[in-house]
This record gives sequence, structure tokens and C-alpha cells, in this order.
Amino acid sequence: MAITRKRIGVLTGGGDCPGLNAVIRAVVKTAHNDYGMEVIGFKDGYEGLIENRYMHIDTKSVSGLLSRGGTILGTSNRADPFNFPVLQGDEYVHLDRSSQAVLNFESMGLDALICIGGDGTMNATAGMAAKGIPVIGVPKTIDNDLVGTDVTFGFDSAVVSATEAIDKIHTTAQSHHRVMIVEVMGRYAGWIALHSGIAGGGDIILIPEIPYDIESVCEKIRDRTSQGKNFSIIVVGEGAKPIGGDMVVAKIIENSPEKIRLGGISHQLAAQIEGLTNIECRVTILGHLLRGGAPSAFDRILATRFGVEAVHMVERGDFNQLVVLKNNSLSQVPLESVAGKQRLVECDHPMVKTALSLGVCLGHPENMTLDEYCDSAVLHNKIKFE
Repeated sequence: MAITRKRIGVLTGGGDCPGLNAVIRAVVKTAHNDYGMEVIGFKDGYEGLIENRYMHIDTKSVSGLLSRGGTILGTSNRADPFNFPVLQGDEYVHLDRSSQAVLNFESMGLDALICIGGDGTMNATAGMAAKGIPVIGVPKTIDNDLVGTDVTFGFDSAVVSATEAIDKIHTTAQSHHRVMIVEVMGRYAGWIALHSGIAGGGDIILIPEIPYDIESVCEKIRDRTSQGKNFSIIVVGEGAKPIGGDMVVAKIIENSPEKIRLGGISHQLAAQIEGLTNIECRVTILGHLLRGGAPSAFDRILATRFGVEAVHMVERGDFNQLVVLKNNSLSQVPLESVAGKQRLVECDHPMVKTALSLGVCLGHPENMTLDEYCDSAVLHNKIKFE
């Protein structure tokens, strides 16, 4: 009796980041070497599954992928199968195409689907699991805001890129005696700003979870000037906002599940600082620079570990789970426990305490401790820490 070998699908959803190709490579190599499985790669995330666009991936196809950024499969942050944008006339309408995705999955004779992505992708993947598709999630995002795992791949690479940029900004800040503001990605989470700010020697770090008091920020700058330090480095997350104010929205993308695109808080901050201190400010927005380039060694290893474990989970039948890293060991959590949630920076996080011990200004009012301020902010501004 002939033995039918398993066929598994893989897709990359959401924004791109370094390490995606490393996961694909690890999935294909493990599937082939350990189990003799066939791997089908869907193009452009869930779009490929819905529109039946795919490619066969073998070990030859993944040669040289470990150090390559981006994803050979392509990706999309608009392809939610339950809210899929379809152009009708001159306007987009959003339709539920999840049943078509299930039909395509079944017609191809697939045994499992490995979905690599962040919170949006995992939310959709949990929905596909509820419709009967055996899925495994792999946590990806430079924002590091996915719950259930200590870290996502892509984050370290983004921090390395941001830190290198801050290092270079330092020299021109010292030369011209300016306040230099470096804006980094991260959406509603401040992980990139916090880590790169500490690694790059930032004097002020502003993150979305701690709305800033502009007077405290300016006082830190004045204090440095009084000590003969005629420059300051501010690292700000794109989702940061002043007390009582709102996040700065760069644009609205109507046909996207995540309609809001943040960006530009650094320009608002620069205008406020110049008006209050009469010190010249310059702005550098790193933007998509943080998504590009080769993955760091850490991310190459983490992405590879995730990819290998995902295939082992398929073989074991551990479906509808997200492979995660906990205390440097691989584990798994149910996808339903991850869907619709974000991991944000808490006021008592060790990295926050490290920043405070270094004398970094986090933007909170000077007459309150950070703990007191965060408690007050939670009560009055309804800031929640997941």
C-alpha cells in the first residue's frame, strides 16, 4: 500500500520584516529532511490562499535564504479572509472570503497550514482554525507586541538598525549642539523605542504607553544644557502622545483592516521644544528602514527555531497553536489566547527601570514617580496594559 506523504502550506502575512525567509527555509528543510513532506507556499499572505496563487517550495528553492531580508512569498497587511477588500467599481467593499480559503485549502489536499505573522495575521488565523483548518502560528513582528511569547523575530533586527542610526545621529548632534529627535516604528507599543533608546544612549525616550509632559521633556533638555551638554537625543515611538493629546495619524487606508497609519509625532514634538526652549531641533524618521535588510544573528536563529518547531508540531498534530519562546525555551500557546490582544510595555518592566536608573527622561511629570503617574494615567486616560 502506497504511503501518501503529507502536504503543508505556508504563508507570510502582515508587514514584512527580517527573518521571514529564515522561517520559510527552516520549514522546508525540516519538512523534507525529517518527514518527507511537500511544502506549498501561498503568495502574498492570505491573498494567495483566497485567490489560489501558490508555488511549490523545495530545498533548492530556499538555498541562500537565511541571510536574505523580506519574504520570497510576498506578503499583504490587507488580506484578512474575513474582511477581504474587493474593488467594485471605483470603491472597495469588504467581504468574508474565508469559506473560499477553506475550499482552496481542502481542494489542494493540504494537511496543515503554517501562518507566519503578527497580531492581525494571528487574529485571522485563529478564525481559520475555528473554520476547521489545522493551523500553526509563527510569531513575527518588528513591534514585538504579540502576546504569549517573550520575543518575536524581526524585533532584534529592527532594534539593531535603529541603534545604528542613533549612533550616527549622536555625532552630528554633538557637532551642531542640537536636539535630535529619532522617530521609530512600533505602532501602539514602545518596545523598539525603549530598547534602541537605551542601546543608543538616548537622553529622552518617549513611548505610547507613557503619555509625555512636554514641560518635563524640556526641563531635561535645559538641565543637560546647564551641565555643559549642548545636545540631546530623543528617541520617540510613532505612537507616542502628549498628556491629554492624541497620537499623530499620518494617513488613513480605507481598504485595510488596520486603517490607521501612525507617524509624524517627532515634527510636533520638535515644534513644541523649539517654542519652549529656543533650541534648534532636527527630526529623523526611520520608518520602513527598520523593516528592511538582513536579519540579525539572533533573529536568524530564532526564526530558524520557530520554523523547525512548527513542522514538528504539524507532525505531532499540535494544531491551532502558536509556537512561542518562553525563558529561551520553545513552547506553544493556543491561538485563541493570542487573537485580538497586544503586548505593551508596562511601567514596572525591567527595561523601564533600567532607563530610569540611567537618568533617562521618560516624559512623566517631575512631581510624580513613574508608578504614581502610570496609576493616574490608567485611571484617567484609560490606558490599558495587556
